[in-house]
Amino acid sequence: MILVQGTARLHPDDIPAMRAAAGPMVAASRAEAGCLAYAYAEDVIEPGLLHVVERWADQAALDAHFATPHMAAFNTALAQARVLGITVTAFEVHGERLLVGGG
Repeated sequence: MILVQGTARLHPDDIPAMRAAAGPMVAASRAEAGCLAYAYAEDVIEPGLLHVVERWADQAALDAHFATPHMAAFNTALAQARVLGITVTAFEVHGERLLVGGG
């Protein structure tokens, strides 16, 4: 499994446009083969800070994700935003365990 985790800092005034672009992209990404989880979230304390967490079955699924039209559209919207910094890291995960009950 591939775990992707990251943050993006944008000018707070650009968040509404990114929210509009992210909604359809997240929905389409969640429907992709090999997508186990996909979420973008706005930080509750820092305006303009976005968090991303993704889980993919394997590297091939993640590679296919990057080649989709919905990612291209999202990247076009991101290129129009005032990006102050982005850090995204991928981790290869060989197992997982539940820390707190599901639901």
